[in-house]
Amino acid sequence: MTKISRALLAGFFAAAVTPAAMADETIRGSDGVSLNAQTLAEFNDAWAMTFLPDGHMLVTEKSGNLWLLGANGAKLGTIDNAPSVDARGQGGLGDIIAHPDFATNGTVFISYVERDSGNDALSGAAVERATLTLTQTGGTLSGRETIWRQYPKVTGNGHYGHRLAISPNGHLFITSGERQKFSPAQNMSMNLGKVIRIHQDGSIPEDNPFYDNGGMAAQVWTLGHRNPLGIDFDAAGQLWVHEMGPRGGDELNKIVRSENYGYPNVSEGKHYSGVDIPDHKDIPIYEAPAVSWVPAISPAGFTLYDGALFTDWMGDGFIGGLSSTALIRVDMDAEDGPVEAARYEWDTRIREVETGPDGALYVLEDDEGRLLRLTPKQ
Repeated sequence: MTKISRALLAGFFAAAVTPAAMADETIRGSDGVSLNAQTLAEFNDAWAMTFLPDGHMLVTEKSGNLWLLGANGAKLGTIDNAPSVDARGQGGLGDIIAHPDFATNGTVFISYVERDSGNDALSGAAVERATLTLTQTGGTLSGRETIWRQYPKVTGNGHYGHRLAISPNGHLFITSGERQKFSPAQNMSMNLGKVIRIHQDGSIPEDNPFYDNGGMAAQVWTLGHRNPLGIDFDAAGQLWVHEMGPRGGDELNKIVRSENYGYPNVSEGKHYSGVDIPDHKDIPIYEAPAVSWVPAISPAGFTLYDGALFTDWMGDGFIGGLSSTALIRVDMDAEDGPVEAARYEWDTRIREVETGPDGALYVLEDDEGRLLRLTPKQ
């Protein structure tokens, strides 16, 4: 499953997408597969993207721009009344996803980093629900309502997480980083370092595992996470989340209700100081990752492929690599569990990846980067 129902998009994309006219290039993978890469647009600090049922795309830039793109990937204009941000470090405008019934209700969910009104050294992620009205050259957000906030706001400008996904039964899942403070990931009086599950209006489902504990704990689906920057549901409705580890130890996790994934008590990596951290096998009460990476790949963005162009990759996971400067393919159905299958490298930090309704893979490069459409090389 992807962030918006494929059924809504199938009709519009029955014909092949015609990309904007820019030069193509070839990317060769470690598995011997060659990809054709078409440059569709260029951005500054692009962070997330999503597809709409009429063929448009939305792209966020960390600095605060929310862009509307045509079905060919060309920029049409910006969306007015997006959340105002003061981008610092890793924080600014974040993820955006469309409601599964966007075609009839126009609802989107958008995350961003807000600063404390009394002390702008303190910050935390927030999520809003809003109505998007499109025009030929952009659009506007209206009816904006904050439905979730990280608590508490803390100093520093890293590890916000704030990736979003809607489950098959309609719950909103939010990844919440531990803000480089370590211990909040195990502190149930805070919603930092957790995977969060709420209703689309921000209320808390009574069947959440820690609902009866009240307070921040009521929101929590799983705990013990560091900096989770990728989230998606597979075809069976299973949730998967990846996160950056410390010095090594990046993880892809199968998310199981109420489980504790161990950070900072366990990790396959070490602290940046070089101090060792026990591995998951050393303290097996914590849920171990399905895949871990040492050295780090710095994962960002995630999609479980369900398109028609790469028939051999159905169900595979694709992760953007920042420090690894690669798109990483994970075979989710390997005999002994998920395993890295290949890397497609072009010496650029990869911030985001999504499966397009046309079956192509769409990739956002980090910093001053491009939106690329990846298809099989003929």
